[in-house]
Amino acid sequence: MAGKSGMSESRTVAFHTLGCKLNFSETSSLSRMLELEGFEKKEFDDLADVYVINTCSVTENADKECRQLVRRIQRKAPESFVVITGCYAQLKPQDIVSIPGVDLVLGAAEKFNIARHIRELAKGDPAKICSCDIEEVSGFHSSWSVNDRTRTFLKVQDGCDYTCSFCTIPMARGKSRSDRIANVVRNAEELAAGGVKEIVLTGVNLGDFGKGPDGSGATMPLSGREENFFELVKELDKVAGISRYRISSIEPNLLTNEIIEFVANSDKFMPHFHIPLQSGSNKTLGAMRRRYKRELYTERVSLIKKLMPHCAIGVDVIVGFPGETEDDFRETYEFLHSLDVSYLHVFTYSERDNTQALEISPVVPMSVRNERNKTLRNLSYMKMQYFTGQHQGQSRKVLFEHQDKNGMMEGYTDNYIRITTPWREEWVNNIVAWNI
Repeated sequence: MAGKSGMSESRTVAFHTLGCKLNFSETSSLSRMLELEGFEKKEFDDLADVYVINTCSVTENADKECRQLVRRIQRKAPESFVVITGCYAQLKPQDIVSIPGVDLVLGAAEKFNIARHIRELAKGDPAKICSCDIEEVSGFHSSWSVNDRTRTFLKVQDGCDYTCSFCTIPMARGKSRSDRIANVVRNAEELAAGGVKEIVLTGVNLGDFGKGPDGSGATMPLSGREENFFELVKELDKVAGISRYRISSIEPNLLTNEIIEFVANSDKFMPHFHIPLQSGSNKTLGAMRRRYKRELYTERVSLIKKLMPHCAIGVDVIVGFPGETEDDFRETYEFLHSLDVSYLHVFTYSERDNTQALEISPVVPMSVRNERNKTLRNLSYMKMQYFTGQHQGQSRKVLFEHQDKNGMMEGYTDNYIRITTPWREEWVNNIVAWNI
C-alpha cells in the first residue's frame, strides 16, 4: 500500500463508474491505460492502492453518490489514493476537492493523462485539481469497453453543440467532436479479432458524427470533414467478424431516412433504435430548446415500423420540466401511449446549475414529478409486455452474455428482448436461435 512516498511502488487500481454507456467505455479505456503502466486491476470492493471514480452529471445525486463512495474507500483503505474524474469533476471540481479523502480531480482534458497524474501523487499532499476551461477541450480519445460485458461500447463521438435548456453535458464535455471513420473501422477490426460479437456505438450526440479535430487539433465542421454518421454505418457494416451493431441513442432530427432504410436492409445493424423524445408536448419541447417537434418524431417511428415491424424503439422522456402543466403531461402520456414504441427511459427533471431551465416557471413540485415518473414507468412496463407478446412463438437470435447470475444467464434478441435461461457454458458469447 502506498504511503507518503508516492506511487512508485503502487501497482493496484480499482474503478467505479457512474452514469452512461459512454462513461463505461471511457472507464474501460482508462483501466487498460493503467494496466499498460504496470497497474493490476482490482474490483472496487477489494483493497487497492488507487481508486478511480468516473462521475456523471446527469444523475440527480452526483455529489451525494461521490461522497458516499469516497467515505467507503476511507473506511476500508485510508492510505489509498482517490481520483475523481468524469462530467461532475469537470463541472464542480471545487466541490469535489473539498470532500475529505479526495487526492486528485481530473477534468475533461486531463482524464486521459491519468497515468502521469497518478505517478505524481504523494499521500499527505493537498488535494489537487487538474482541469481547464471546457472551451479549451478539443481532442478526441477513442474508448471502448472490453471484458466488462459481451456487448462492447465503442465511443465514436464526444461533446455536443446543442443548447438544450436542461442539460449540462456541453459544459462537462465540450464541443461536438468525433473520431475518423478509418480509425473507428480499425478499432472495430481489433475488437472483432478479440472475439467481440456485438458493438454498441456510443457518443453524446451520435448523429452529429463527423465533426472533429483535424491534423492541427482544430475542430472542423461536418462539411470540412466530409464524413457523417451514415457513412460510418456503411463502412462498419463491411467489417468482418462483428455480428451485431447497435446505435445507442440518436436524436430524431439526425436519424435520417437513409439511416433507417440502411438498418432495415442490414444483417449486422440490429432492428433497435433508442430515440430521445423528452416530451410529447410541443410547448415543452420548445421550452427545452429541442430541435424538432412531436410530428417529426411520429414520422421517424412510422417509417421504422413500416420497414421493420419487429423493431424495438426505446424513448427517453423527462417529466416535471419547469412549466409542465397537468395538460402538458397528459399530452405527453397520450402521445407515448399512441406511439408504437417498446420501452421508455423516464427521467425526473432535476435542477442543474447554469442552465436556462432555472429561469422557467412555475417549478413543478417534486411530489408531482415523482408521480408523473411512476405513471410513465407503468406505461413503459405495459409497452414492453405488449412488444414481447407480439413475438411469442417466433424464433429470434439471442447473443448470450458472460455473466453467471446464480446459475442463470442472460442475452438479448436482435430486437432487444431480454432472455433469461439456465447457464450453459457453450452459449457464452454465442448467438443462439431462440423460440420466444
